[in-house]
Amino acid sequence: MRYTTKQQQAFYDTSKKYLSYTDLHTLTPKDVPLLEDLVRFHEYRYYVLDEPLVSDYEYDLLYKLLEAIEKKYPDASSPNSPTKRVGSDLAGDFASVKHLIPMLSLDNSYNADDLIKFDTQVKKLTERNNIIYTVEPKFDGGSIAIIYENNQLIRTATRGNGEEGEEITAQSRTIKSLPLEADFLSKGIYRAELRGEAVISKERFNAINTYRAEEGLTLLANSRNSATGGLRTKDPAETSRRQLDAFIFQLGFAEDENGNDMLPSIKSHHDAIDFLGNIGFKVSKGEKKLCYGIEEVIEQCNHWATIRDDYPYEIDGMVIKVDNFDLQDICGYTSHHPRWAIAFKFQAKQATTKLLDIEYQIGKIGSLTPVAKVAPVSLAGVTISSISLHNEDFIKSKDLRIGDQVLIERAGDVIPYIVKSLPELRTGDEQAVEYPTHCPSCHTLLVREEDEAAWRCTNLDCKAQILQRLIFHVSKDAMDIDGFGEKYIIRFYELGWIKTMADIYRLDYNKIAGLEGFGEKSAEKIRSAVEKAKSNPIHRLLHSLSIHHLGQRASKLIAEKISHVLDLTNWSIEEYISIKDIGPVVAENTSRWFAIEKNIDMLQEMEAAGVNLHQTELDKPKELITDGVFSGKTILFTGTLTQMGRKEAQNKAEDAGAKNISAVSKKLDILVVGENAGSKLDKARKIGTIQILTEVEFLELLD
Repeated sequence: MRYTTKQQQAFYDTSKKYLSYTDLHTLTPKDVPLLEDLVRFHEYRYYVLDEPLVSDYEYDLLYKLLEAIEKKYPDASSPNSPTKRVGSDLAGDFASVKHLIPMLSLDNSYNADDLIKFDTQVKKLTERNNIIYTVEPKFDGGSIAIIYENNQLIRTATRGNGEEGEEITAQSRTIKSLPLEADFLSKGIYRAELRGEAVISKERFNAINTYRAEEGLTLLANSRNSATGGLRTKDPAETSRRQLDAFIFQLGFAEDENGNDMLPSIKSHHDAIDFLGNIGFKVSKGEKKLCYGIEEVIEQCNHWATIRDDYPYEIDGMVIKVDNFDLQDICGYTSHHPRWAIAFKFQAKQATTKLLDIEYQIGKIGSLTPVAKVAPVSLAGVTISSISLHNEDFIKSKDLRIGDQVLIERAGDVIPYIVKSLPELRTGDEQAVEYPTHCPSCHTLLVREEDEAAWRCTNLDCKAQILQRLIFHVSKDAMDIDGFGEKYIIRFYELGWIKTMADIYRLDYNKIAGLEGFGEKSAEKIRSAVEKAKSNPIHRLLHSLSIHHLGQRASKLIAEKISHVLDLTNWSIEEYISIKDIGPVVAENTSRWFAIEKNIDMLQEMEAAGVNLHQTELDKPKELITDGVFSGKTILFTGTLTQMGRKEAQNKAEDAGAKNISAVSKKLDILVVGENAGSKLDKARKIGTIQILTEVEFLELLD
């Protein structure tokens, strides 16, 4: 099956048209074959090529639309409609093998109403009023079926079309979390078929894409592509290099040596997963939960939606299963999915849209940042229209052109990010990106240092730079002038009231009160915040000056060594470097800034206006605590803490003599684990010498 560029563009455009429909009444029987073709096309791109042109969520919507229109016009549906079979990931490159039992898809839900409807149907089928469900993460990887005989792994296959899949036994044997031998015979099971998901950790996925970028290779769109690509490579050594994990989520088939069904000897899904975990399989043991009723299910799904980004693997939802096997049998199956299970899908993290233009912004140190302007698209509950493109190298690595269709995602559900362009959809009208050679604000020639990724404007009097430095100066990370944000800085700058940082501390509040939209109350609020900021510790002031590479930590280290900020006018490079963790780049930049006369004049004007330039108690180094319960120990917190925030816990640990560090290694003494602790806990256990405490145990020791 091959599609021309023109055909692919037509399929894509038609998909977007159908995705914009909100009223089924506008569709007719003629739309049924068109939708069938669309879904087949996207299945081919997704399952066979591993190069989807729409996001998972958009594909699901098209599939649901096809289901709905076929239900309305059943006579218009063809016998080979995608809804009449399980989706396929057969690519034709490996030998096909039959599963012992069908490996069906799951029906999807996106909100609490869908889950309540599912619960109502289960209660009706089982004639029970109280149903116990198991809820567990839905991993975003490649589904696999693994057969064990006489405790030995004998075959692994992809999910395929549900009836048969492609054999990948050699590849699967390289997955270290998949046992080559497991004690099924302890339960009398001679032959078993397990269902699992081959996945790759977020950390490993990022490392793979970093390598691919360095080698000039196409970046992988998501961790699922990396996992499925690792399974399908002809070379098992390449699978091994991907460092995949295999989470087992179902005991699908079990029989003894005489062919007798052994599943009845295990009463529930929860018990089956516990059994598999006890004989050496990687399972969602701590993450799965028994829920007594659909209300608990909804609560658990919503909880995971908020913590999904802290989990070390990509998950795109939760799977809800009737726990009792007898009740599962009563519920039965459709041709497409089991009636006793459903997937709750999280809000979409990816979507496709069009790159309309690129604008360029100058930052506080003169760095030029390209910003993509895209056709507005809703993603994870937010409408996205602007996305940072970081620098010129990023644009080149993504092969971006104005007019391209692009795949975007919200990393951590906060920062929008362009994953890749979709060159298959180019029409020839797209335009190559011409990166600026001069500053868009002051037209100064841009320069790029040998060891830096960004082009920079070197004109310190550039209006755009001045504005950004002023905005940063009042921000929370710098002088933290509450309520004095970007909007006020820009307005007062344009009025000529603020030209330098010193002007912020000598504003005329009577004039501010007279401005449209302000008043005496607003002016007083600004005055109060500015007055409070004047007494800040000097490490905040140093950081607020926007000296290149002088961050919060370096500012604190320097502040510990001086009694007055202007002491730095006499410092040599060697004095900076003599401070542990201060390198030559920070030393050079800071020394150069304090050698400029107008910078010193500005600091003197700030001091005259009442801004503190003397070292405070908050600037002085903390005294070494030698008699605390954690004195001399290194400590790290992981997982979700329930009785305090992470920062509060770290402060408590420091007050008790501990040193907070950021990674698990042999240098770590204590790991404090909260809820849903992930890879850090696993790594600490492997090292074996690290003391592992719960949050409660940590607090008990403090007391």
